[in-house]
Amino acid sequence: MTDMNSKSAVRRMLRDRLSAIPATDKHSRSVLSTGWLTRTDDFLNARVVMIYLSTPDEVDTAPLALRCWQAGKTVVAPKVFWDQKRMLPVEISSLQTGMTSTGNGISEPISGKPVPIDMIDLVIVPGIGFTPTGLRIGRGLGFYDRFLAQPDFIGRSCGMAFEEQIIEDLPTLDHDVPLSMLVTERGVRRFAPCCIQHT
Repeated sequence: MTDMNSKSAVRRMLRDRLSAIPATDKHSRSVLSTGWLTRTDDFLNARVVMIYLSTPDEVDTAPLALRCWQAGKTVVAPKVFWDQKRMLPVEISSLQTGMTSTGNGISEPISGKPVPIDMIDLVIVPGIGFTPTGLRIGRGLGFYDRFLAQPDFIGRSCGMAFEEQIIEDLPTLDHDVPLSMLVTERGVRRFAPCCIQHT
């Protein structure tokens, strides 16, 4: 499936599913997901973890950021350059201080020390929907696909989702980058390398 109308329909369907999950459930399930992820070798061996700054409909990354800081890891988040359609990973030390909100309600750091892409061991990737084979559909702007496709990125990519976001098939394009792994409140799914080789 590659038709843009198909993508729009899938996004609408998945957004309806997400809006039906009570906020208290989203929080408790986000904590469960964090627990699964933080027990993996991918997390335990990572020194630099890039998170997304979650919106109310996404798996909350605040518990994950806290676990990272408690473990002495460097946490980075994307500063978005909308005109250039690119993200710059910058180090953060708080989820409240030094943040701003863009017009579409997404938080991002106002400033911060840029972190080279090849130093990022684990990237936590948001999405509206995911397949059991590691494909994802985002908001349609391609920021994460472009980021993960960069030759300098040699780490692992991990989607975080609620089980309701997993569907058997998604409309995909040639430039869509499959994930290394996916974590939900029920556990960790791992995927064989496809288009990207990870170390």
